[in-house]
Amino acid sequence: MALPPPPPGDGAAALPPPPGTDMTGICFRDQLWLNTYPLDRNLVFDYFALSPFYDITCNNESLRSRQIHPLDMSQLMMMTGMEYVLSEVMEPHLFVMRKQRRSNSDKVEHLLAYYILDGSIYQAPLLGNVFASRISRTMHHISKAFSIACSKLEKIGNAETESDAAASESKTQKEAVDFKELIRIDKILMTLQKKLPPAPPPPPYPEGYVPPSASEEKAPDDLLASEALPPVIDPIIDQGPAKRPRVEFCES
Repeated sequence: MALPPPPPGDGAAALPPPPGTDMTGICFRDQLWLNTYPLDRNLVFDYFALSPFYDITCNNESLRSRQIHPLDMSQLMMMTGMEYVLSEVMEPHLFVMRKQRRSNSDKVEHLLAYYILDGSIYQAPLLGNVFASRISRTMHHISKAFSIACSKLEKIGNAETESDAAASESKTQKEAVDFKELIRIDKILMTLQKKLPPAPPPPPYPEGYVPPSASEEKAPDDLLASEALPPVIDPIIDQGPAKRPRVEFCES
């Protein structure tokens, strides 16, 4: 299969964007290229080089001009400057390309990351931008919640007087007895009582047990009553003849 042609080196579209340009809102996709070539680890860099995220001043472009694979790490480690490396691969759906600046064979500075998801190329946002966006969204929701709570509290404060009057009226209405409702409930209870079967008879007494009679059951109560109440004593009649006052009549 023929390799795709490299992008033009002197086109305005191939020039890198100015430093500090936010390109996280840009998505690149070339459906014609995807229909012509397979997207794998050997051709993914050629597809990435067609996007506006590609910097033609990188070391990978220098390797391409010398007919060397642009992702050959043995060649890139001998060079210094800007370069792209393939950091993560999940063929054929996901490829992660990292842009970095190399000072020597062991020291590199990571700058940006790009991911190719099912043929669409995106720039990954910076971690600081992600935190700033999440914090801003959180503050927006908190401010909105406080404004809603304040409006609710104002409505509650305005409705307190009306609720007090309505509560007093409803209390008097609840305390009033609805005789029609009582009659209706009595009828329902009587209907249920007629539908229920009669109560079962009490169980029989065991053998040898003699139930006490009514007089015997009342006797202990009478005995307790007689013991509990002391007899009423008249202070004059029941004192006896010895304690009665004597009355003597004298003849004049």
